[in-house]
Amino acid sequence: MLPLQDILILVGIALVAATAVTIVGFVALRLARRTSMLVQLGIVSVSGVLSVVLGVVLASSEMYVSAHDLSVVLTMAVISAVVSLGAAVVLGRTFARRSAELTALARALGDADQASDGLVVSRSGLETHDRPAPQATAELARLAAELALSGRRLAESRAAVAAAEGARRDLIAHVSHDLRTPLAGIRAMAEALEDGLVEDPPRYYRLMRGQVSSLTSMVDDLFELSRIQAGALRLHFEPVSVADLVSDAVGELQAVADRQRVELRATGDQDAPIIFGDARELARVIANMLVNAVEHTPEGGVVDISTSEVASQLVLSVANTGAGIVDADLDRVFDAGWRGDPARTATIDGLSGGGLGLAIVRGIVEAHDGTVSVRNVPGGCRFEVRLPRGLASA
Repeated sequence: MLPLQDILILVGIALVAATAVTIVGFVALRLARRTSMLVQLGIVSVSGVLSVVLGVVLASSEMYVSAHDLSVVLTMAVISAVVSLGAAVVLGRTFARRSAELTALARALGDADQASDGLVVSRSGLETHDRPAPQATAELARLAAELALSGRRLAESRAAVAAAEGARRDLIAHVSHDLRTPLAGIRAMAEALEDGLVEDPPRYYRLMRGQVSSLTSMVDDLFELSRIQAGALRLHFEPVSVADLVSDAVGELQAVADRQRVELRATGDQDAPIIFGDARELARVIANMLVNAVEHTPEGGVVDISTSEVASQLVLSVANTGAGIVDADLDRVFDAGWRGDPARTATIDGLSGGGLGLAIVRGIVEAHDGTVSVRNVPGGCRFEVRLPRGLASA
């Protein structure tokens, strides 16, 4: 066993060699900080090998070994250094290649046509194709998984933005068409009045007032929908009797239903419980649902609005007789600007809002932490709103 003094000398030599090589390696890394990862890994590997070789050479010289033994030690040190550096280069290239794969995956986050780590994103949406992931360290594997997840989320966001943009364009097109119709009518009637070609001016004034009411209704709906979509809808919660709101809405729309030759009736629990909500917005929900039902009920049909309580929820349903809704369109009924019939326009005393009424219904109901749904029933269809009775929304 070596004496303690010799061991201390060897430790000192190793520390001096390691410190010197570490300082040189640190300076080299600073100078090469903008180079590739492979170069930096090479500097680290060379530093480690040189630290060992230098320590061995210095220790051998200090221990006064023979010239033959010293040459053997130096030869082995040089050979080991060369072999170690070769192995470091091979392993470094493998590591750099895996990091390049991560770079490609990161680049795919900004380029929808790039693919990496099993994720392929197309400009039309999100598509995934599974393939074996490259072998990597635990850290690189976690980083690759996070990048892949970020890519999927970004692609989903792109798809959602594209869908919202398409819906916005459709909405603008529909509303522009609906706005032009009453404006054209008002202009034609105004020109006829101005030229003195009208035999019954009061009748034209009434027609113009009706067209203005239609425009006002659509503008109000656009404003309401914009507030909902922007998250700027402010609700004033208070105890509300939905039964009273239903009674008021039926009374206001009864004359409209009569002109359409549609029977409008309120059934169900006339003593529905009090809920907490915004009375003005809930009244708008009921009115929009009734207008939509009356508009799509054929002559001689029935629109039935009812209230009930189910599992601490207030259930408000509006059912109407008719052909119902095409099953493929049930999921689109509450989309802004959507119409089952492309030729449909505002036809009921200016009360229909260019395909915005049901979108507003959904926005207001969801703002109350409620849900709205539609389904076909024998002889027609049924809209159903469920609202919590408690103060959760408030």
